[in-house]
Amino acid sequence: MSYFSVTFIFLLAAKALLACEICAANQPKGLENITHGPGPAGDFDYIISIIAIIIVLLSLFYSIKFLVKPKEDNPDHVKNIVLNQGLGL
Repeated sequence: MSYFSVTFIFLLAAKALLACEICAANQPKGLENITHGPGPAGDFDYIISIIAIIIVLLSLFYSIKFLVKPKEDNPDHVKNIVLNQGLGL
């Protein structure tokens, strides 16, 4: 596939990812054009969303942290086995 066709497909899909005018009007302030359907029904929905965002951000932070500096010096660690001997495929 050429670069042009991939770009064209993504541009066509971008319109479908945004909420329509009716759904955007029914969303609470700050969440317009994010999703179709009704927005959060109450405070508990916002609490659940905030907790989920915190969990995702913590997971992202620790995954990047341990990928960059794993701090495993044990020569028997699986990381060193793969790095030194290869996968054996």
